Amino acid sequence: MVCDLGMAPWNLSGMTASPGPDPVRRPRVVIGQFLALLLGGVAILAETATAASKPAGREPGFPVRLECGEDSVVTVMLRSKPVVTYRGGRGMLPAGVPVEYRRGGYLHPLVTPAGAVVLGDYPKNHLHHHGLWTAWTRTSIDGRSPDFWNMGQKKGRVEMVEWLGARESADGAEIRTLHRYVDLTAPTPETILLEGWTVRVPATPPGKPHRIDLTVRQTNATARTLTLPEYRYGGLGFRGLDAWDGAPNCRFRTSEGLTDRVRGNESRGRWCWIGGSATTAAGAVGTAGVVLLAHPSNFRFPEPMRIHPTEPFFCWSPQQAGEFALPPRGVHAMRHRILVADGEPDPAEIEREWLEWSKEP
Repeated sequence: MVCDLGMAPWNLSGMTASPGPDPVRRPRVVIGQFLALLLGGVAILAETATAASKPAGREPGFPVRLECGEDSVVTVMLRSKPVVTYRGGRGMLPAGVPVEYRRGGYLHPLVTPAGAVVLGDYPKNHLHHHGLWTAWTRTSIDGRSPDFWNMGQKKGRVEMVEWLGARESADGAEIRTLHRYVDLTAPTPETILLEGWTVRVPATPPGKPHRIDLTVRQTNATARTLTLPEYRYGGLGFRGLDAWDGAPNCRFRTSEGLTDRVRGNESRGRWCWIGGSATTAAGAVGTAGVVLLAHPSNFRFPEPMRIHPTEPFFCWSPQQAGEFALPPRGVHAMRHRILVADGEPDPAEIEREWLEWSKEP
């Protein structure tokens, strides 16, 4: 496939379905059964196997390209300019950061059409925040409480397992990857969730916001029920620029018109804009921001929001609305569209975008 350029897969040790390390690129049959459930059918598995067996061709003139780097890093380029980078590997830790904070399987940076970066990574006051990522904080299984969010507590971690596919076409490009949530409170590390990510970037016209479609499907990989108790955050997280830290430096606007971050916290909505001052590739300083849209098929839509009172942090958090559980092999799915743009938000235009996207099956 396009981005199979010698990238090393994660070791599969800790899988409940696997007795030990499995360093092969493609999963065993039993893991493939999980993937069929995780990604919605065996057709995707067949496509993945075909893509991994031979390189995909690159037709001339495609406006969206995948640039593959070391350590399972892929940058999506639109007309030769970066839009978003997926970081699958262990990455380089900032100086002085403990090793337990290493994280793979997240997006950073997001870049506006003018070249302004609007995500932060490893912020000093929350080292476990990584651009745009997914994780759960409060969980319960077998009387244990693994925490896949606060990595410094060493109760859980999230890793990329392997590549599932990559594609470039005339209308855009996408990558598909597999993550696992490892319970470090178990007698031996145990995989609790398998998580499939599909990241798609369409070929948007010049002058329009960059658009990233993210689909996440999590499957309970155990034979026991995983409970997610009520909590104020957990799910899809967003961390803005370090320069946005401090209440005056980052602004929010919800689909319901709320701009007060205290009132917006624990409210529900279809979308939320987060933004502040950012520097473009040409060195100009102006407003830039991100709109996070939630699809009506999402669990507990319109979803509750976590808006931090002083930090540039946002989270779609279904746990705010009460406890829920995933039975054995149960699936939790999330669909989000991400708009990345320069300038002030246009609520009417965002609402039109959401209405059009919400009708997609």
